Amino acid sequence: PRVIRFMKWDFNSGRLLKNQVYNNFCMIERHYFRNQLLKSFDFHFGFCIPSSKNTCEHIYDFPTQSDSFYFVDDRLVMHNKANYSYSGTP
Repeated sequence: PRVIRFMKWDFNSGRLLKNQVYNNFCMIERHYFRNQLLKSFDFHFGFCIPSSKNTCEHIYDFPTQSDSFYFVDDRLVMHNKANYSYSGTP
């Protein structure tokens, strides 16, 4: 069966200052199956306008574990480790 993972991130939770300019925003996401790295993605967003709401959607087929790293000007601002459980039919 095909499994699709959908993620939405909200950075207004205090991890980033809302009124600050971010010139070099980057997300690195790694996907694992049984602790083996299957795929790594690097997303570079560039300039982010202060106090703006930005959306980005990525939909792809991948397994049950991921690590996501978020950088601003090459400084790590958030790391999210996730385990997914797929059951039933959407």
